[in-house]
Amino acid sequence: MKYKGLLFTISILLTALSAHAQLGTHKEAFTRADTLRGSLTTPLRTCYDINYYHLDIKFDIDKKYISGNVLFKFTAVADFSKLQFDLWNNLKIEKVVYKGQELTYTREFNSVFLTFPKTISKGSKEEFTVYYAGNPTIAKRAPWDGGIQYATDSLGKPHVATACQGMGASVWWPTKDVQDDEVDSAMVSISVPNGLKDVSNGHLRKVTKLKDGYTRFDWFVSQPINNYNLEANIGDYAHYTGTYQGEKGKLEMDFWPLSYNLEKAKKQWGLDAPRMLKAFENWFGPYPFYEDGYKLIETPHLGMEHQSGTAYGNKYRNGYLGRDLSGTGWGLKWDFIVVHESGHEWFGNNITSKDLADMWIHESFTNYSESLFIETFYGKQAGQEYVHGTRLGILNDAPIVGEYGVNKEGSGDMYPKGGNLLNMVRTIINDDEKWRSILRGLNKTFYHKTVTYDDIVGYINAQSGMNLSPVFEQYLKHVKLPVLEFMTIQGKLMARWVAETPGFNMPVKVRVKSGEYKFITPNSRFAPVNVDGATKDNIEADTFNYYIGVLVD
Repeated sequence: MKYKGLLFTISILLTALSAHAQLGTHKEAFTRADTLRGSLTTPLRTCYDINYYHLDIKFDIDKKYISGNVLFKFTAVADFSKLQFDLWNNLKIEKVVYKGQELTYTREFNSVFLTFPKTISKGSKEEFTVYYAGNPTIAKRAPWDGGIQYATDSLGKPHVATACQGMGASVWWPTKDVQDDEVDSAMVSISVPNGLKDVSNGHLRKVTKLKDGYTRFDWFVSQPINNYNLEANIGDYAHYTGTYQGEKGKLEMDFWPLSYNLEKAKKQWGLDAPRMLKAFENWFGPYPFYEDGYKLIETPHLGMEHQSGTAYGNKYRNGYLGRDLSGTGWGLKWDFIVVHESGHEWFGNNITSKDLADMWIHESFTNYSESLFIETFYGKQAGQEYVHGTRLGILNDAPIVGEYGVNKEGSGDMYPKGGNLLNMVRTIINDDEKWRSILRGLNKTFYHKTVTYDDIVGYINAQSGMNLSPVFEQYLKHVKLPVLEFMTIQGKLMARWVAETPGFNMPVKVRVKSGEYKFITPNSRFAPVNVDGATKDNIEADTFNYYIGVLVD
């Protein structure tokens, strides 16, 4: 076992070193457009706090064309006469109206700069409406590249969906396209050809038959929501309901499969949606959006964490399209998209990163939630085996934290490597009830808030009573794995960490052969390994719970 484990960790180490060497030869160049889209601190954005949107949009599916308007209601944070909102430049602005008057504006790349006829006073509440139309970007590989996906179901009927995380909601509607300013509430009114239905976030308020062969569906979201989560899903849907008796009482559940998949949905969703809620309310606290309910909506793409309206395209199969991403077998006992995308209701929708660079806050915790789901129903060892198995997907290709201020997320390793990092943090804290209280405390403390890297790491440090900042930094901001190096010096077994993070001193579990594990806390200098009988020939590090390199000299 030691021999195999050592080969595994050395292989990982070599992969990480190779990736790091390749990274050193290339640094991405960012443009003015990236800064306009990604900056959170420009006066033209910070001058106003968005309170409410009303999207009123018509979908001409045959022409792949949309038209309509979006109402902005906001509170002035400072005195100003000019602000920025965003809309991709392939969509035409027809006019912007403020108090019955058309305003002047300029456009640069995908940003719009709106000038008011007078100074807007700090503290005042104002509104304007943007009228626009055009052929929005078509998603070629939704949900990863973003835009609108036009597809047909197996009967040839239209099946259309929006998905725009990362690319930004401004790819299909005018908005203040930042994650750090969530709207307090919203109305989503989508008009679709008669015979089809639209399913969006929140509760369905009204259905109106229009005179032009279209039907409008009005959906209201009563809770704060980030703009990439607002959605339109259009198809020939069936609908059924349910309830879940949760920590905050009765939770309304709505299910929207395509009409011919009704029985499949009742079977597949009927098992894993309640199980997901049971597991995640236990670990993370109450479902964060009781007021808006919980929905699953069948989509032509694989899935997306649209708040109170989770998009689902996993074809009613267990695993990830029938595959187990961990290679352990545990991933085939539940529907990956139901569990993973719903897990984002806590991490991503309830707690939202201010900058896309910190998307790890969404994805690392939600990747880790998969193992907690397994643990809830199959035991802790099963959950630990699953999270360990997900290392199969780690590339060690780039830092997990992206570039700030340019709308750039980091490596996709934020999923499996981030999940393994959180499992290591749990192992270090070594108190499962405290760990559960930290996860629940995060969702309570940052309820319906946007956060930074320092907010999350600082909270975990404070609640654990440990300085875990070097651990998070090493795994999130660097590519190389830390290496636990053992060496015999003057007849004594010594150990140290080799890592890029200054002051890296992660507590790690080691043992002699098959004995009991014991924590040691190496730093960057060799120090004695205080484990009775330990030599370089019999020392073992816990490479099951720790994702590290190990070197025995």
